[in-house]
Amino acid sequence: MGCDGGTIPKRHELVKGPPKAQKVDKTAELVARWYYCTLSQEKLCRPIVACELGRLYNKDAVIEFLLDKSADKTPVEAASHIKSIKNVTELNLADNPAWSGDKESKKGDTYDDIQSARFICPVVGLEMNGRHRFCFLRNCGCVFSERALKEIKTEVCHK
Repeated sequence: MGCDGGTIPKRHELVKGPPKAQKVDKTAELVARWYYCTLSQEKLCRPIVACELGRLYNKDAVIEFLLDKSADKTPVEAASHIKSIKNVTELNLADNPAWSGDKESKKGDTYDDIQSARFICPVVGLEMNGRHRFCFLRNCGCVFSERALKEIKTEVCHK
């Protein structure tokens, strides 16, 4: 019939081993890197700036970080290499015409595709979703995919 106390527990039911290390989801990491500010963890909104390490920031967050030099504030590792506003470059990003993220009113009844990117490469048309490498020119701030820079083979902006 069961539940008579005659069950014998196995070893794996009694002995708990060390917890397994949690694996980081690659797509979630890419979404965090390409959709959110590295400094403030808010959604990226224009004007967007980038440092020499390739991290993306909201310009407002960088300015607030540089202005707030109080002693009680702990230094942020994500922006410890930024000493002045000259260390970042404002990016000229091309909008993706297929992206409908903030254009529609969100009621919670639609599927939010995190793989469709907000910005694209203006030359080749690749989406900036983290699957492809992107570069920016420091003198003008134009952003291109690495594939487009190999095709153009010049350091001068196409605009």
